[in-house]
Amino acid sequence: MNSPRIAYMLLWFPEPTQTFILDEVNTMAGLGLDITVHTLYGPRPASRIAGMAQVKTPVHHLGVASARKVFQSVAHLREDWGPEAPKFLRRVLVRRWRSLETAGEALWAALAGVYLAKRLRTDGINHIHAPWADGPATAAWVASHLTGIPFSFTGHAHDLYPPDGALREKLAAASLVRTISHTNRRYLAALAPAAASKIVHITYGAPLTAEPRPPRKVAPPYQLLALGRLVEKKGFPVLLAACRYLAEWGVDFRLTLAGDGPQRRHLADLVQEYALGDRVVFLGHVPHNRVPELFRQADQFIMPCIVARHGDRDGLPNVILEALAFQVPVVATDVNGVNEAIIPGETGWLVPQQEPRLLAQAMWEALSDPQEARRRARNGRELVRREFDSTINYGRLKTCLEQAAGPPNKGRSN
Repeated sequence: MNSPRIAYMLLWFPEPTQTFILDEVNTMAGLGLDITVHTLYGPRPASRIAGMAQVKTPVHHLGVASARKVFQSVAHLREDWGPEAPKFLRRVLVRRWRSLETAGEALWAALAGVYLAKRLRTDGINHIHAPWADGPATAAWVASHLTGIPFSFTGHAHDLYPPDGALREKLAAASLVRTISHTNRRYLAALAPAAASKIVHITYGAPLTAEPRPPRKVAPPYQLLALGRLVEKKGFPVLLAACRYLAEWGVDFRLTLAGDGPQRRHLADLVQEYALGDRVVFLGHVPHNRVPELFRQADQFIMPCIVARHGDRDGLPNVILEALAFQVPVVATDVNGVNEAIIPGETGWLVPQQEPRLLAQAMWEALSDPQEARRRARNGRELVRREFDSTINYGRLKTCLEQAAGPPNKGRSN
């Protein structure tokens, strides 16, 4: 029997801040899944994706270059898909979205879904999957409704909190919903109880190619590392406040903060305000193939996530799994699914969010007891090997997508 054909829908692909999606796609393609990626936006510049792994599956981009084709498909919506199709599209779009940005993304996603519907049916796609619950899932929902091809989506963090204006309906319409944390599974089940039976928990995978770094002497100046986009939910202002406590306590350290984003200037101002001087180094964007070097040089990795003012938050930052895979001691905050990887007393240090003094105390505790830090880091690597193996977890996802896929040529005829 032919294997089902799966279409993935994303905004961008590959995306430097979403290396876990690239690993997900590549792993399932390597396991034999017939998968094609469709992005709603255009390709990223080559300079932005430098250092990322090679994509192992076909990728088709939309974006501005495809705007004319997209609008033409919408103009022929009734002709191509029947008199009820325009009513459905209006129902998708006319609702209260959580922000103008979300509304704009949903508008383009819905229109792109109309255009992609005919292409997916022509290509013999048996299932549509959106790795995010917001715009990509909206495009998948529209294409699914028009063609009859079943769809599914994954919920992570910013795409769920707060929910967009269509999340409950997408939960009802999807044939499968994947979450990356037990916290998200409970949240979605409470949001749409009738959909609870089709919500599955399949966490991230982490490719176990990283070798544990050689043992290193932990001594002043301690080398601290934080890595991520410089946005509110990452909590880097809290980390700098914690570093101010360390400085006041006489701890000799250097913090390397890798990543870029809208908070860069604010964070630089805080470094000056807290008199941290040359203790903090901003690296800017770091290509993914340079990240292992940062882990090998670090005495400690810190992930100080918070719940942002509008509800945005991380799910389970994949960079935590990468740090553990390199056997780097981790100090993190207890937000969403972080506690599924960082278990206090076992695999790292976990503190409440928005508590810089408690964060500083945990950082110092880990630094001042290198033997205990190494023990927890070893346990963390073992946890990643046992619970976050890419081949195992994405193998499970592959099976779920194959089971959710309809038979060949299931789409509606018109």
